[in-house]
Amino acid sequence: MKAIEITQYGAPEVLKPTERPRPELKPGEVLIKVTASGVNRPDVLQRIGQYPVPPGASDLPGLEVAGEIVEGALDGADNRWGLKVGSRVCALVQGGGYAEYCAAPLGQVLPVPQGLSDVEAASLPETFFTVWSNVFDRARLGETEAGEKETLLVQGGTSGIGVTAIQLGVALGHRVFATAGSDEKARACEALGAERGINYKTEDFVAIAKELTKDRGVDVVLDMVGGDYLPREVQALAFDGRIAIIALLGGSKATLDMGALLRRRLTVTGSTLRPRSVAFKAAIAQNLYEKVWPLFAAGKIRPVIYQTFPAEQADKAHALMETSTHVGKIVLTW
Repeated sequence: MKAIEITQYGAPEVLKPTERPRPELKPGEVLIKVTASGVNRPDVLQRIGQYPVPPGASDLPGLEVAGEIVEGALDGADNRWGLKVGSRVCALVQGGGYAEYCAAPLGQVLPVPQGLSDVEAASLPETFFTVWSNVFDRARLGETEAGEKETLLVQGGTSGIGVTAIQLGVALGHRVFATAGSDEKARACEALGAERGINYKTEDFVAIAKELTKDRGVDVVLDMVGGDYLPREVQALAFDGRIAIIALLGGSKATLDMGALLRRRLTVTGSTLRPRSVAFKAAIAQNLYEKVWPLFAAGKIRPVIYQTFPAEQADKAHALMETSTHVGKIVLTW
């Protein structure tokens, strides 16, 4: 099969087309003939040597794919949605997504949502699994003690994660605010449903969050930045507020006012999804299928595809991602 490999750690040019054997299936896996592969920030980190491959995973980059099941054991209890050979699916994988064929644990495979293309479907798993796990499971975005819907602040609202978090929060009835790096991107966040897009280069997200919530603060912050954003996010939180950290684009160290955490009952949590078990990810898949996939059919959320590239131009896709000019997802096609 054709594949894209990381020949050495470095710039996008280290991504090269190659020929590899098709993956050998492990128990509980299916083989997907890949039509499209999502491109994500962790792929870039893996390319530069900052995102280790979990033991037993493919060394090929790529954490999400869409295509057609061509092989696998589909007659067990894990086949929760009646998938079969020929079914159009999308899947979250530990690696190996930049290839014409990809093995995926059946528990992490979902049918393509009604009305979506394979390119659109390939843009879903990594961001939707991540957002659901961190915003709704770990940070418990829900209702206040008064029975009102809680508020969400999304850092990096035009990233793949950001556009997912904005749309999902709004579709489930929450007020959502989002930061972005320009006025144009801030307006793009608002077009996706955010009540207020905040240009973090010219505006103070703490002051705006306080103003929009009548000085109460936001209930949950989805943070992809870390670094010196963290103490400011603490200031922006309401009592019992939660911060879910999923990336450290701004650095891995921060100084926190621990007294504020104690007095205001705040929670700071972090997680990475890639090394978690199949059972853990399968539980997220179940929630997505039951609670999120119907939102696509209802037109309440939609994939946001910024640009597609032929797979052999994966280096160009990575170069684009590193400019941070995109709004939404970048996808490779096979």
